[in-house]
Amino acid sequence: MFSYIIKRIVLALVTLLFVICLTFLLMNTVPGGPFLGEKAISAQTLAQLQAKYGLDKPLPVQLKNYIASLMKGDMGVSLKMQKNRPVAMIISEMFPVSARIGAIALFWSTLAGITLGCVAAYKRGKWQDSLLQVITTLGIAFPGFVVATALLVCFAGGVWRIFPTSGLNRGAISYVLPCFTLGLTPMCSIARYTRSSMLDVLNKEYIKTARAYGSSTGKLIFKYALRNALIPVVTYLGPVTAGVLTGGFVVETVFNIPGLGRYFIQSISNRDYPIIMGTTIFFAALVIIMSFLVDVLYKIIDPRIELANENER
Repeated sequence: MFSYIIKRIVLALVTLLFVICLTFLLMNTVPGGPFLGEKAISAQTLAQLQAKYGLDKPLPVQLKNYIASLMKGDMGVSLKMQKNRPVAMIISEMFPVSARIGAIALFWSTLAGITLGCVAAYKRGKWQDSLLQVITTLGIAFPGFVVATALLVCFAGGVWRIFPTSGLNRGAISYVLPCFTLGLTPMCSIARYTRSSMLDVLNKEYIKTARAYGSSTGKLIFKYALRNALIPVVTYLGPVTAGVLTGGFVVETVFNIPGLGRYFIQSISNRDYPIIMGTTIFFAALVIIMSFLVDVLYKIIDPRIELANENER
């Protein structure tokens, strides 16, 4: 187990380094820059600004300097949006807002998705199964901005004015529409994965034996079948958790939520390179961490699963 963890850490660092290099090079190939805006500046001023922030050096030198600073915990400072403010501080302020919305969305979508998937599998071929199939298909098919706009029209500024149209200033009620929108697609995907896995597990011999011995429906599904059916769901939840916790870009933009997702989109529009790099690295690190936790959860859910280092023995 220890050697497996070491291997995963080394692989994670290599992956993160690749993400840093690729993002840095792609970012600098895009025309424009952080100092080129609506207000024209002289060539001399532009040269001075580029020299101040090290943007006048060749790309390999800039990349080397950035990685060296990053290893010291320095992500640089914002060049435009919050000028000269540390990127790490900006992320630490924005991330809790996104994480709070993401955690709520992830909680309800996982709970509802697993429950609906179990019901659909148990009621296979009946109207409940068909209805849930239609709902989950539509939930996956509709883009987030369409769902968000429809909810705003119906429940915020149009037919029923129940919820606020933007921001999080009205307490718990402000979280309803953003969290529902952010969790809808994961919920539908989890329901479909759970249904598919449950159908396979429910046909196993030990399930048939438990049913023959008179086990109740709830015990049959949630005690015997669900645990073995959760592996595909856990696999899906790994990267999705990282994406949801860092904020839905579309959701935060539509609902005007001051989270990390919306700020990341704004930083791209403004060519604020350090914020783009810092946010990308933060997101990549979360994905890597969640992928590692998924592997550990495999072992907890099903002790029969062997990790890579155990297979080598």
